[in-house]
Formats: sequence, structure tokens, C-alpha cells
Amino acid sequence: MKKYILTIIPILVTLFGNAQTLPDLLKLAESNYPLLKAKRLEVQARKDQVAYARSTALPSLDASYQVNYATYNNITGMASGQSFVPISGPPSADNEYEGVFGTAGGLLLNWDVFTFGQRKSKIESAKAYQVYQEAEAAQEIFQHQVKTANAYLDVVMTHELVKVYSKNLERAQDNVRIVKSLTRSGLRPGVDTALFNAELSRARIELMNYEKLRQTQQITLSELLGGNEAIYSIDSSFFYSLPVIAMDSGTQEHPLLRLSTSRVQINKYERISLQRGLYPKLSLWGTAYARGSGIRYDGYVNSEDGLSFSRYNYGAGLVLSIPLLRFATVHHQLKAQQSLIQSEEEKLNLVKLQLDKQKLVADVTLINALKIANESPAFYQSSAFSYRTLLSRYNSGLAQYSDLIQSQYILIKSEVDLKKSHLEAWKALLYKAAVQGDLNIFLHQL
Repeated sequence: MKKYILTIIPILVTLFGNAQTLPDLLKLAESNYPLLKAKRLEVQARKDQVAYARSTALPSLDASYQVNYATYNNITGMASGQSFVPISGPPSADNEYEGVFGTAGGLLLNWDVFTFGQRKSKIESAKAYQVYQEAEAAQEIFQHQVKTANAYLDVVMTHELVKVYSKNLERAQDNVRIVKSLTRSGLRPGVDTALFNAELSRARIELMNYEKLRQTQQITLSELLGGNEAIYSIDSSFFYSLPVIAMDSGTQEHPLLRLSTSRVQINKYERISLQRGLYPKLSLWGTAYARGSGIRYDGYVNSEDGLSFSRYNYGAGLVLSIPLLRFATVHHQLKAQQSLIQSEEEKLNLVKLQLDKQKLVADVTLINALKIANESPAFYQSSAFSYRTLLSRYNSGLAQYSDLIQSQYILIKSEVDLKKSHLEAWKALLYKAAVQGDLNIFLHQL
């Protein structure tokens, strides 16, 4: 026995020493759940999009080099460049089908110096998308934490019910032993033994059902934790204390409101971007390039000369571009965008309305849950006293089996109701925290 105790103590120390509380589990869920990881990556992608929008203020510089081998026939005149590669140079006297080498290389600088607010609107639009992605991630994290806390409370509840039905099984086993003794002594009929054996079997089945439920809920909690088999403590203090009605601080904005507001802002910035798309744009370009050709200016052909550069050029200029005929198109786009803005504003109003009503429901739920939890102990104490009295009377031959079993059913129900009433009060507080958008309303009372 001593050896067994020395073996089991280190295991218990390890388990309870590393056991994680509910706040620890919420942090674990936030860091490990795949969907929340995906949301964090989406936020980072939006940050990179903002950086990209800012980088458009920098000039672009492209370098190119080409070598070709082609005929040198050419003709003057205008032609569309689509679907074929143009050949430059003066017209040729005759058709020649001998190919020559040619080279070209150059640098091309483009810089949108003044965009008259177009670049700024794109940056602001990218920022709006970033804010939206951050709000969406915060909403997902908040909802997941609420789900995890609720799943943890389910596990705590079922763990407690397993203890209740384990006590009920022990009670049924004691009753079977007692009735067998009473039957042998002739104080009770033999049928009572069969009835108590049936109750014993029922107690075993009820206990197994709750053990199965506890295992299922533990698997659900494990999934919410990102698949980790976390070692967590079962906090029994939920059944010995009750929450208090928390006052609304009013400082915490619900993540769902932030998400809806950010949708409105996205559409507003998109409208500004469309408007500024009608503004002019002033661009600076500059180029330095070189050409080589296997044909000299006098028509002499030496194909290999085209492999090296023979002429060098540069150029620079300003381009002012004005979209003259986009007004009609953009006008319809602006009307569509304004309708989207109004639609998102109405959705925001709906979210506000729903949250306001849910807060009222949460307050009513919490108040009534506390009233029930305060009344439940009286029911349990009365049913426990009634059962003990009837058990004593039954053992003395003064009560019937049906009376004892009925009082036993009431005792189990009152104990289960007592446990559930306490936990329902805590769940009501969690619900209030969920609709308030502040999980600390719940966590600060643990």
C-alpha cells in the first residue's frame, strides 16, 4: 500500500500542478484553433495590402533587353499593333527574306507625381479593409472564447452530475443490501428485492449515460482548444457560490458592432475612390535606351553587327491624363455604391437593435436564474430529509416500497436541479458577457 501511495503521489502532483484554469484554456483556444490562426493571417495580408498601396508613391523603373533575328522588310504607314509584332525602321526597296540580328535594351522610369487624391483614397480604402479584417478576427476570437467557456461549463456540469449519479448508485447498492437482509428476516416480501435490483440496474445505466455524455463534451472542448488534450481543472466553486449582477460599464464596444461599422466605412472609402477616379493624373516618365541592327544606314547588311549596340538615346517628359468620357459610367457606379452604403447602415442599425434587446433578455435571464438558484437549496434539503425519514420508516416496516422510491426520485431531481440552477446562473452571466461584448464581465467573477 505504501509503495502504491508513493507511486500515485507524483502523478497527482503533475496533473494538478499543470492543470489549467478557464482563462488559461481561453488563451490556448485563441492561439491554437485553426480558424483563428487563419483570421490572424488574413489581418497580416491586409496590413501588407496597406503597405503596397503606400508603395505606389514610389517610381517604377523597368529594365529590358532583347535579341532578335528577323527579316528587315518594312513599309511606312500606320497600322494597329494588336495581334502582330511591329518592325521599326525605314521602308526597304525590295522584299528580302534573309534574316539579320538586332538588339535593343533600355530603362523606363514611370512616376505618378500628382494623383490629386487618387493614391490617398486607395491607401484609405486599404486601411478600411484592414480595420474590417481586424474587427472580423476580434469577433471570431470573442465568439470562440464564449463557445469554449460554455463548453467548459458543460463539462463541469456533467462532471458534477456523474458524482450525483455515483452517489445514487451507492444509495441503490445500499438499499439492495438492506432489502435482502429484511427479506431473509421476513420483514419484507421477496418482490421488493427484485424491485430494488431493477432500481440498481437503472442507476447503473443513468451513470453510464452521464459518463458517456462527459466524454463527448470533453471531445467537443478538445476540438475548441485546437485538438489539444489539455489538462484542466474542474472548478467545483461554481456549485458553492453564485455570481452577482454586474453593472454595465458601457466602455466596451461589442465586436459585432465594430465589424458592422467597418463594413460601412469600407463602402464609404470605395465611393471616395470612385469619385477621385475622375480626377486628372500627372505622371513623369524617363527613358534611356540603345539599339543595335545588322543593317547600316546606307543599306549595307552585316547581320552580326546587330548583336551589339550602335545607337544610344534618352528621353523624359510629363504626361497629364484626364478621363474625359468616364463621367457617365462612374455616375452609375457612385449610385450603386451609395445604395450599398445605405444597406450596410441599415444592417448596422439591425445589429444595434438586436444587441439592445439581447441585453434586456440577458438581464432578465440572470435575475431569474439567481432567484431559482437561491430557492433550490430549500427544495434539496426538504427532499433529503424526506428520503432519510422514509428510508428509516421503510427499514422499520412502516413505509411502502413505492413511497421510498418516489422520495428517492425526488431527491435525485432536487440534487440535479440544485447543481443545474447554480451552473445556469453562471451561464446566464456568460450570456450577459456575450451580448455585452466583454468576456471580463464573466471572468472577473471566477
